Amino acid sequence: MLDTIVIPLLKILVLLNAVLVAVTFMTLLERKVIAWAQSRLGPMRVGPYGVLQAIADPIKLILKEDITPARADRMLFTLAPILSLVPALVVFSVVPFGGDELFYVTDINVGLLFIISVTSIGVYGIILAGWASNSKYPLLASLRASAQLISYEIAVTMTLVSVILTAGTLSMVGIVEAQQESGLWFGFVQPVAFVLVLIGGLAETNRAPFDLPEAEQELTGGFHTEYSGMRFALFFLAEYANMIVITAVVTILFWGGWLRPFPNVEALAFLDLVPGWIWFFGKMFVFLYLFIWIRATLPRYRYDQLMRLGWKVLIPIAIANIVVTGVFKVLL
Repeated sequence: MLDTIVIPLLKILVLLNAVLVAVTFMTLLERKVIAWAQSRLGPMRVGPYGVLQAIADPIKLILKEDITPARADRMLFTLAPILSLVPALVVFSVVPFGGDELFYVTDINVGLLFIISVTSIGVYGIILAGWASNSKYPLLASLRASAQLISYEIAVTMTLVSVILTAGTLSMVGIVEAQQESGLWFGFVQPVAFVLVLIGGLAETNRAPFDLPEAEQELTGGFHTEYSGMRFALFFLAEYANMIVITAVVTILFWGGWLRPFPNVEALAFLDLVPGWIWFFGKMFVFLYLFIWIRATLPRYRYDQLMRLGWKVLIPIAIANIVVTGVFKVLL
């Protein structure tokens, strides 16, 4: 009972709290990094250098009036933000932050398939939010989100087939172990797949330059236009939780997870003094910073450009990458 119920529940409790705290401070990090990119200071008023802004924002949203439009579908209007956040949190159950059992809740032999399946559900929250709001701008945003997801989900899923062929397993722990056995991170073996997954991750999390479902210049605020208070906050929790999921998955699939650089090189054995979970979170931080940097740098795509990139560029490249990977797998 201790190993099958109590310990997993404790891991889940610690993990959920850690993710929610990380999401809270991710908002502060994003505001600071974008401010630096634009020669501003960012939040400075709450606490030294504005570090307590991450605590002030949730308090403000909790105290803010939570309004439901008169003609909205109340049940779906409330369900939508929950449906966006819950899948993002559930995925963490199969994400290993280290090689020891202490650092993951469970390791299933179809972990990667589980992640793809569960994260795909999150878009239903956006679709329901647009429909239930009974407003034209959120409805347009939800239609954009569904079309965007279909485009990039196909490209990303097909790209991940190349990684599965290379690793020979769907287990997240197994994929890291395969990189250790081969002596190379898959980012060097599958550079095209890495770029495609990174681009697809930006699109699936509705991050700039692919944030068309909430384009404020066109759709006021997109799918969450009619939301306020904590229901509004749940959508942002979901977005940043999905960012953390994408960076964790990219780290595991392409950059060795918790492995140190060049894990099979004996001359670098001194790097083993650094715990694996620190390597993991360090790599994740690099990609999170990259996500923010891209938002501060690149302009938003037009919608026709977004769809063209997904269907006419990424999907053909993903198919070609599978073929090349299969050929090399047979020959080698």
